[in-house]
Amino acid sequence: MDKLEETIAGLKYDEQGLIPAVIVDAENKQVLMLAYMNAAALAETIRTGNTHFWSRSRGRLWMKGEASGHTQQVQAVYADCDADTLLIEVIQRKAACHEGYRSCFYRRLGRDGAWEVIAEKVFEPGDVYGKSG
Repeated sequence: MDKLEETIAGLKYDEQGLIPAVIVDAENKQVLMLAYMNAAALAETIRTGNTHFWSRSRGRLWMKGEASGHTQQVQAVYADCDADTLLIEVIQRKAACHEGYRSCFYRRLGRDGAWEVIAEKVFEPGDVYGKSG
């Protein structure tokens, strides 16, 4: 086992073999998304320089932007003090959110208890994915 494999294996994954990864814009530090990685996704991310995740719904490894072209070029990878969460700084191409926003965190809880949209769409999902959302 080489040093990188040892480092990846030394992280604390959950019972499904996953670790949460918080993705942030490398320049302005905006939180773009949260996704999950397994050891293979992290290794592929490091190997290619583009983020790869484990899709819990599809049950497979996927590269961010494989359908939309909205890829994430990795600038830095951090682990938290417990080694059970990753923070990954990226250069985001276009948008991280499949609903058309730059960040997946485009809603804020208002004082009235309802969600309010606080960002503008940067693309129309139907134009990219052929369907809405």
